[in-house]
Amino acid sequence: MKNSKFDDIRPYDEDEIPQAMQRIANCDVFPLLASFVYPDEPIEAVRKRVAAFKNTKDFQTDTMSKVNEQIIKRSIAEFSCHGLHHLTKGKPYLFVSNHRDIMLDSSLLQYFFVKNGFDTTEITFGANLMMNPVIIDIGKANKMFKVARPGGSIKDFYEKSLHLSEYIRHVIREKKQSVWIAQRNGRTKNGIDATDQGIVKMFCMSENADKIKALSELNIVPVSVSYEWESCDILKALELYESQNRKYTKKPGEDLNSILTGILQYKGRVHFEICEPLRVEELRAFENKTNNEYHIAVAKLLDRRINAAYRLFPNNYIAHDMLYGNMKYSSLYSDEQKRAFQRHLTKLDRYDTCDVEKLKEIFLGIYANPVDNRF
Repeated sequence: MKNSKFDDIRPYDEDEIPQAMQRIANCDVFPLLASFVYPDEPIEAVRKRVAAFKNTKDFQTDTMSKVNEQIIKRSIAEFSCHGLHHLTKGKPYLFVSNHRDIMLDSSLLQYFFVKNGFDTTEITFGANLMMNPVIIDIGKANKMFKVARPGGSIKDFYEKSLHLSEYIRHVIREKKQSVWIAQRNGRTKNGIDATDQGIVKMFCMSENADKIKALSELNIVPVSVSYEWESCDILKALELYESQNRKYTKKPGEDLNSILTGILQYKGRVHFEICEPLRVEELRAFENKTNNEYHIAVAKLLDRRINAAYRLFPNNYIAHDMLYGNMKYSSLYSDEQKRAFQRHLTKLDRYDTCDVEKLKEIFLGIYANPVDNRF
């Protein structure tokens, strides 16, 4: 294993994979994991199979592909992805995606790449999600690199942001690997997908001499993911409700619960749209802006691509009509679809320690806001 300035955040190198596979194959929760991923195979045969993987590609094309296949089979009615014609095989990109599910946004996209003969990307991995050694092994063997959450002093935050920026540029320029990152810190909870200008600023930090070059050489590609049934919708509504009157504090095990809920909850149709990459000509149009104005303009450019590509489903139109008390979009959904959505909405009635009507209003906003984002 080579020493590197990025050892504190990088994924596993290839020579670290065999030991990681041994640890995964012999961990306490392996029987549970194996029964989900390989439901028709004996546990000991799966253990031997996983322990024999020698590199990341074997792990991703076998185990991780099967993880995604099981998720699609059990909880997705239709999985689609469009936009590969925007990409050139072998060329590294920085995929900037809206973020609706902790794991699935990046995982399902990797599955699509594998199935279409494209290399997978390195993936950001929030430090808060590194909950135990097994998750760390699975993540780092799956080309995930650590991203520190904001906190500490301004100096510490700056240094961590610069370190991350340098690593992303290193992966794209030196390793010739693509990178996936969310457009903001944490998932979108309220249905409003908006790129944090701080993310754009972070991209530029490792090449501050030329702001156009700083972004153009990263080959930025916006990605828009849409779920017919929003991942963790009830959990998101409860968090937004609690956040109205006080600062929200995560409960123990909350991230793990969100991961499992996202995997198991029925999602209906799921669509990914790989958008047109940002062109250098578009970036040059912002050349005379200050650095801060430049970051804002690029963030809005990403937003326009992502929101325009977001696939709206009947649930979005139903929620919008219910929230605003009209029938503006009634031609875009059936009575049966509306009844199904209303049945789902009644699940909030059990949370009678809340103002249920307010909770339902927040819930409707999660589905309705993407309509406003588009139009």
